[in-house]
Amino acid sequence: MELKSLIDKTNIPQHIAIIMDGNGRWAKQQGEDRIFGHHEGVNSVREIVEACGEIGVKFLTLYAFSTENWNRPKDEVNALMELLVATISLETPNLHKQGVKLHTIGDIESLPESCQKELQESISITKDNTRVNLILALSYSSKWEIMNAVKKIAIQVESGTIKVKDVNNTLMDKMLTTSKFPDPELMIRTSGEHRISNFLLWQLAYAEFYFTDTLWPDFRKDDFFKAILAYQKRERRFGLTGEQIQN
Repeated sequence: MELKSLIDKTNIPQHIAIIMDGNGRWAKQQGEDRIFGHHEGVNSVREIVEACGEIGVKFLTLYAFSTENWNRPKDEVNALMELLVATISLETPNLHKQGVKLHTIGDIESLPESCQKELQESISITKDNTRVNLILALSYSSKWEIMNAVKKIAIQVESGTIKVKDVNNTLMDKMLTTSKFPDPELMIRTSGEHRISNFLLWQLAYAEFYFTDTLWPDFRKDDFFKAILAYQKRERRFGLTGEQIQN
């Protein structure tokens, strides 16, 4: 029986976030350099985006490049930027055909101009699509995002636009780069690592976490559906008791 057929379509996470980890280790196992793993990881991205459309996941956030990744060897960073440009250019027609709308979060201005140009063109081409919202976290760090949000709020308080008593969770949500999206209900991390690596710290407060030993280039639709099925077995209480949820 196909795993997809076991999924309860009435209990699909609206928003899933993924830390795509293990490209380098996968490449090493193949006797190749790290960038080969990143190239192969694109195939997994393609499959998971398709899977989201098939089962009705409306928002998919992929941790594609963190601010800390800038500290990697220069050759790898340059190759990653070139891969990003080429991938966006090649994949945009397929994304558009599938009804995928592209978004970005992060310090996009720190990316090379060629990357910014390709991203903006893809965002423009796909802006009217509604089937799946694909959010790429690029040059992203949650601490960076939260710090910027706090600064924005502080400026408004200092100018008298708002009062301290007006500062609450709702205002903080509005100041984050993810303000247009619902918080993720499920976060998946591949490669066996059990941490969230400065990713959506505020937004993942009540998300379910799913960790798998599968390296990202090997992560396919069935792996994704296993994560969904695991999510559907959990009871999401948000601080309440199980009895309260059932009632």
